[in-house]
Amino acid sequence: MEIRKTELLKRAARHFFSTGLGDGASYLCRENMKYGLAKIHIVQEKFGLDPNATFVSTPDETVTRNLTRWKAGFGYGGKLIWGSGTDKLIILDTKPNACGMLVGGLDELTEPKELIEQIQSVKKDFYIDDIQIDWDFCKGNHFIDLFKVVNESLELDLTEYAFIVHGSVPELRGETGKGLGLYFDKSESLKERSKVIETKFGNLHVLVDSDAEEFFKFYQYADFFAKEKRKMVAEAVFGKFQEICNVTHQGLLNYNELLLGCQNIKDQNSSVFPIALRADLPAFLMKGINNLDDEIIEVLGFAKRAENLGVIDRLRNANILPHGGGYTFNDFLNVREVIEINDKRYFVLDMQTDVGHKICSDVREMEFGYRGKNVVLRTVELRLAQILARLIPQYILKI
Repeated sequence: MEIRKTELLKRAARHFFSTGLGDGASYLCRENMKYGLAKIHIVQEKFGLDPNATFVSTPDETVTRNLTRWKAGFGYGGKLIWGSGTDKLIILDTKPNACGMLVGGLDELTEPKELIEQIQSVKKDFYIDDIQIDWDFCKGNHFIDLFKVVNESLELDLTEYAFIVHGSVPELRGETGKGLGLYFDKSESLKERSKVIETKFGNLHVLVDSDAEEFFKFYQYADFFAKEKRKMVAEAVFGKFQEICNVTHQGLLNYNELLLGCQNIKDQNSSVFPIALRADLPAFLMKGINNLDDEIIEVLGFAKRAENLGVIDRLRNANILPHGGGYTFNDFLNVREVIEINDKRYFVLDMQTDVGHKICSDVREMEFGYRGKNVVLRTVELRLAQILARLIPQYILKI
């Protein structure tokens, strides 16, 4: 018997495990992710797999401002899992892009004018593997920030100052001589290779078998490229520096696990992870703790549900950490309902003033801000990580 849409969405909701703050952005994430999870469950069934795709959020769970990703039914701030890690099935609509942050230490703080002059002189004619890099550190929420360091642990020997370089690889979204490209809506070759799976909630673009192998290999190259790019830019702008970490928060761990705006504390190349908040608040360097532990799983009310769904190990091995505060919205509290018309979702929002409702579809058109220290406090409370250092903002470069 065909399962009704309401039942598919209920099944999807049971596979969402939220550690978020419960504000309006959190609720938008949860409501939209139900559709993404429901679509993946349908895809899994079509390929003879158990319909058990799961999302474990971090405290910064929020919306994504990438319209393709949002329309496909995905939020941001958490780990998406849809298999054992070896099932050759990749969901392209999640749009992994190797975005991440490099944190470097400096003995001295360079004056802004000197930095601007240096950036203007070096931002052209950078190449990695004969690919000219795209200077994306002034776009969206990408940046170069400088800080004064307040060390709160004996585990790290840190310099007096630090910087964060936050960026991804727009150079590799389309096809290049190095591979298929990362985005199916930027690469004709990738789009042609993908299988379009129709579901009750819209289509998903997926890769299977050898195509999944080829894409994952290319993603690994893109991740390497992104890290080298951040390092090259840092060296060109700051000269010699102490590399504290260079970690990804938007990308594939394997065929079936995706960091969707969060960090993997089991990263083999780093034991230190940044959480970058607003420009008027400190950033933090964190040490990850194996998570989620059984006590926290029980306290959050996840244990029985996860056991019944057979996904308890996905929670015990989540090992995730937020990378920032996440977008927030000050004018609404909750999502009252979702209206579906022609595969498009309209979110009816309860307002802070308790007067009227806002109805939205494209979250990019809504006024937003960034959350503050409550994300870090929640992270520590849930024993996801401990604070190693605070980074006090000196100036933010969007150049």
